[in-house]
Amino acid sequence: MAEILFVLGFFFMLLMTGISLIGMIAAMVVGFALMMVGGLFTVVIKMLPWLLLAIAVVWIYRAYKQPEKQRYKSSRYKNRRLP
Repeated sequence: MAEILFVLGFFFMLLMTGISLIGMIAAMVVGFALMMVGGLFTVVIKMLPWLLLAIAVVWIYRAYKQPEKQRYKSSRYKNRRLP
């Protein structure tokens, strides 16, 4: 939401100062790109503790899980002859 408000405010400030349309479009593209990268970086920083927690839970789960032994063998493959 803050990114949209920034872009709209930026557009109106450029409009008020008399910048040409091509200059406004170029500035809008650059401003949008910078705000998008900043927003994505913020989301990554916010999600980092949860990602680390998920990695720790999977690591602990795999450390305590023992591989299961095969108890039963199918009798139909037991005496099978290969060609």
